[in-house]
Amino acid sequence: MAADEQRFFITCQPHDFLTPVSYLGSINSSTMKTFIIIYCLVISAFAVSAQVKLKAGDKAPDFAGTDQDGNQVSLKQYAGKKVILYFYPKDNTPGCTAEACNLRDNKDLLAKEGYEVIGVSTDDQASHKDFKAKYSLPFPLIADTDKSINQKYGVWVEKERDGKKVWGTARTTFIIDEKGTITEVIDKVETKDHASQILKL
Repeated sequence: MAADEQRFFITCQPHDFLTPVSYLGSINSSTMKTFIIIYCLVISAFAVSAQVKLKAGDKAPDFAGTDQDGNQVSLKQYAGKKVILYFYPKDNTPGCTAEACNLRDNKDLLAKEGYEVIGVSTDDQASHKDFKAKYSLPFPLIADTDKSINQKYGVWVEKERDGKKVWGTARTTFIIDEKGTITEVIDKVETKDHASQILKL
């Protein structure tokens, strides 16, 4: 057995699941394989839990990201306000453009009901800046390039495109109340009439 294997040990603490420490004795290959299997199961469990599907009544996960102008945007900044947090697949595509423009065209009606709008996609800051300027969008677009916000909200999913499995954003809108609670989840978005969907809630 390699020396590195002999010095491998796992402890199971609430805050520290896998800690390499000096092992006082030797362990056999079968024990090492068991440790590796446990490690893989723990990692898989975390990956699945990160993609738990949120529902009405759940606390909206906090997040912080960078918008098209490089400004930091976080959910905490909107405490005491109602938020329309909408996730969309890609800037400058037909459906995403229709959705953004519909929210833009109805911004006064949405504002009258107390809503603030935040858009999120995995496009980068430069893409968002162009998209926002091109269509005069009056709300921030967060560049979630590392997909962390998508994953927190469970919208980074596997899709099928042209017969191939690919990962991407599931078009979804979360309505969040003044206390930070999700009141509605819209996963069947009518891109050309999305504001009406929200105002009818």
